[in-house]
Amino acid sequence: MLIVLSGLPGTGKTTIGKALAAKRSAAYVRVDEIEHALKRHFGFDQEIGPAGYVVAFAIASSNLKLGNVVVADSVNPVPESRQGWRDVVRAIDGARLLEVEVICSDENEHRRRVEGRAPDIDGFTLPTWSSVASHDYVPWTEPRLIVDTALLSAHDAVSTIEKQLEAMSENCPRSP
Repeated sequence: MLIVLSGLPGTGKTTIGKALAAKRSAAYVRVDEIEHALKRHFGFDQEIGPAGYVVAFAIASSNLKLGNVVVADSVNPVPESRQGWRDVVRAIDGARLLEVEVICSDENEHRRRVEGRAPDIDGFTLPTWSSVASHDYVPWTEPRLIVDTALLSAHDAVSTIEKQLEAMSENCPRSP
């Protein structure tokens, strides 16, 4: 199972992703960490393009092939990155996908979170509210689970995702 958490910075993806990965003993793949490592250790400039996603897709694929649950945490701002995760799952027999868009419908709360958080990656520069508000983020057209963290705590968001995963298991049980 690949669970992809998408959404703008500051919506709660990382908090939810870490909690979900811990609860499910899942591999946790965070594009921010991959991109930061590429920039810091290999001299990539600020805009590294799709490189971080390509690495994340490979890590997710390796873990799925081992039968591991994978929680992927990334902005996923464009249809191409979203399609990349789908392609990972399509290439692996028996793999399934849950796409989750994490939003914060309360703009003031979203801004407060962006402006008040501290980096959890050594040397990582967090985005400003201005950069988040002007981020290129193509609206979704595909079906997905939407989790609104203005309405749900991180714990409740994880529970909502768990319920969706249970429903998916009931509708499409694994082969023995």
